[in-house]
Amino acid sequence: MRGGGISTAVQASDKADSTTNRRYVGKLDSIQKINEVIIVGTPVIPKYREVIPAQVLKEVDLQRLNSLSVADAIRYFAGVQLKDYGGVGGLKTVNIRSMGTNHMAVFYDGIQLGNAQNGQVDLGRFSLDDVEEISLYNGQKSDIFQSAKDFGASGTIYITTRRPRFEEGKRANFKATMKTGSFGLINPSMRYEYKISDAVSSSFSGEWINATGRYKFRYRRRNTLGEIAYDTTAYRQNGDINATRMEAGLHGKMADGQWTVRAYTYNSERGIPGAIVNNVFRHGERLWDTNSFIQGTLTNRWSKKFRTLFNTKYAADYTHYENQDAKLIQTKNTYKQKEFYFSCANLYNIFEHWEVSLAYDFQWNTLDATFYMPTESDGTFPFPTRYTHMAALATAFEWGRLKMQASVLGYFVHEKVERFEARPDKAVATPAFFGSFKVLKNHDLSVRAFYKRMFRMPTFNDLYYTDMGNAFLKPEYAEQFNVGLKYTRNFEKSPFMRMLDVSVDAYYNK
Repeated sequence: MRGGGISTAVQASDKADSTTNRRYVGKLDSIQKINEVIIVGTPVIPKYREVIPAQVLKEVDLQRLNSLSVADAIRYFAGVQLKDYGGVGGLKTVNIRSMGTNHMAVFYDGIQLGNAQNGQVDLGRFSLDDVEEISLYNGQKSDIFQSAKDFGASGTIYITTRRPRFEEGKRANFKATMKTGSFGLINPSMRYEYKISDAVSSSFSGEWINATGRYKFRYRRRNTLGEIAYDTTAYRQNGDINATRMEAGLHGKMADGQWTVRAYTYNSERGIPGAIVNNVFRHGERLWDTNSFIQGTLTNRWSKKFRTLFNTKYAADYTHYENQDAKLIQTKNTYKQKEFYFSCANLYNIFEHWEVSLAYDFQWNTLDATFYMPTESDGTFPFPTRYTHMAALATAFEWGRLKMQASVLGYFVHEKVERFEARPDKAVATPAFFGSFKVLKNHDLSVRAFYKRMFRMPTFNDLYYTDMGNAFLKPEYAEQFNVGLKYTRNFEKSPFMRMLDVSVDAYYNK
């Protein structure tokens, strides 16, 4: 029974003997006869009606995988492409159905991880020690009670962190782990949880990642006659990483809701292995990153029919890049970007099987840069600022074996720059339609389909990158068409198979 609860009613026999009841007094130390008890279950309205099923990895599954980061776990999802740029210290990005990383949204506790500079989210920065669940959705999540940004991507990944849980009589939990591996990898981590009161709890976690990135490889070259010019074994250089991650959270419960505040910081220094050409090893590039944010979320049920969700976030990212290779142009560039985000989503149940939501998001992004190279200067950078307003109207309906969902998302983007010319303002609306029908009443065989149109603004690098950016670059539009079948059956009495779950989808992306 979906919904997470049942109501109970106790019905006693009308023929209870009063004299028998009187004999219970003072004789509870012997075997007594209790009249029949009947439990009656009443269905409860589900939290959301799943139209397009998600791929989910729960905490138990993540522990079995024994993966190092979120990126390693996402490899096990179907239809996902993970790009790994060079081992432990390399950037790790994800896209779905070959639509590109910028069309994939990653949410951390319900708030999107963003990067206005290049649109890339490094999934290697997030450890599995704090993760309770990872879910992947094609199109969008079936729950319309969400921020407007949730409706604005071709696919979404939701990373849900662990909320503290305490056994009876305990007020604190502590866990420490130590991982090691090839190429000099050392990865100690810890997590501490403390119960402040029955309604408030806190958590803190941290880890250190250090690796040399040195590995042997065979390097062989032939001359124009096909003869071996040299054949040697070398070590990969400048592939090291030294990174720390710290997270702190405060979690609270209210009478009709809950709230969470989370602070996150990640600091790293890593090498960028250069190309090996004509037996010349180039390794003069270094990269320093500092990514920090503080975010909060609050949800409350004002009545049986009306709920509200608030999200807010402030993020500051710092990137410093150096190239000290004597045979190349020496470079020292620094980039600083800031983000402020606020969202308010409201859900109203019109009837038991029909609900509607309205959400509004505001986001502010800015980028600052400092250059130290002969061909560039601060005077060539425009220092852009972007203001984004988003509004989403959505509805979900369920009638028998039919489930439907529709939404429309409106964008309004305004930019300004300190130098040169900013791109023109942009206003656009994108619709989405989802449907699912249970074909067989007694078996879980369903057919589903969806259509979604998506809009993506160019990043700051696309528009304003020195000597190559184009402020009048047009946005990208993506259209998705999908139709599929899903069959699920449980085998409770079979010793060989507990469950069979089969799904097949055909899709077209433009």
